[in-house]
Amino acid sequence: MSAGHDRLRQLMHRGTEFLGTEWAIMGGAMSWISERNLVSAISNAGGFGVIACGAMTPELLDAEIAETARRATKPFGVNLITMHPQLSELIDVTARHGVSHVVLAGGLPPGGAIERIKASGAKLMAFAPALALAKKLMRSGADALVIEGMEAGGHIGPVSTSVLAQEILPVVAKDIPVFIAGGIGRGEAIAAYLEMGAVGVQLGTRFVCANECIAHANFKKAFIRASARDAILSVQLDPRLPVIPVRALKNRETERFSAKQREVANLLDSGTVEMGEAQLQIEHYWAGALKRAVIDGDVETGSVMAGQSVGMVSREEPVAEIIRELVDEAAAALESRG
Repeated sequence: MSAGHDRLRQLMHRGTEFLGTEWAIMGGAMSWISERNLVSAISNAGGFGVIACGAMTPELLDAEIAETARRATKPFGVNLITMHPQLSELIDVTARHGVSHVVLAGGLPPGGAIERIKASGAKLMAFAPALALAKKLMRSGADALVIEGMEAGGHIGPVSTSVLAQEILPVVAKDIPVFIAGGIGRGEAIAAYLEMGAVGVQLGTRFVCANECIAHANFKKAFIRASARDAILSVQLDPRLPVIPVRALKNRETERFSAKQREVANLLDSGTVEMGEAQLQIEHYWAGALKRAVIDGDVETGSVMAGQSVGMVSREEPVAEIIRELVDEAAAALESRG
């Protein structure tokens, strides 16, 4: 190991201690993609895999955790969406399996959720897309924060990773472990965020073309062909439908989503559905569109969710190689600084 690798271990120490891993590199939770095979591969290669619960039922999550635990020799986590209608039951499932880390995504969790997760013995991580929310989550008992910028794939907020890191890290990094996500494709960026005070990072897009990822060959080919500018944002058509923007590769699906929004807006106009149901319909639409692309390989009318770092994905390779490359790049960058 070089002096750069030693420095990298020092900078990641709080993160690796928190996660129980060799390297503080988390796998982003991507619906249909972050399942037993990829999650266990990331953990076994020295990173930290995270199951994407997404729209899973408690029964499906139960099976996924059990199958991941059979494959993983190292710790892994579970990502839960706060707006899931069965969040309480999903928390019970993670507790029953003794999941070591639960990641909450999608805004402030409902009352009691944080307490119940922590009562099970799990460490709680939460997404903080703004400084005010970071402080609130810290007061509520979060054990670590993930700061994800708009360069990421899938559902995102409006602010870039570099701005969020500058805004949040200097204020909270001494008091709570912070992981940075969104637009990270190389080790040099990892080194820079660690030097700013982060304890680790989270990458999603970079792991999609891992050999162990179950995504369809067409989905992976789309990633390998794409450049950063191909990963664009969905457009919100109706201000009454607070649709969280989604970043995905441009295709016919982009137009289909606009049609879906108009359809749901018409249902709202006619009083056929309430606002909560309308938002749920949009979420279910995304889950279906993503499955068409990831599982069925329909990259034209499916949703090919990808972050802007997709331009740095150039080939299919094993998870262990991806992590080794990121680590070596980060170590070389740190060593070059002297």
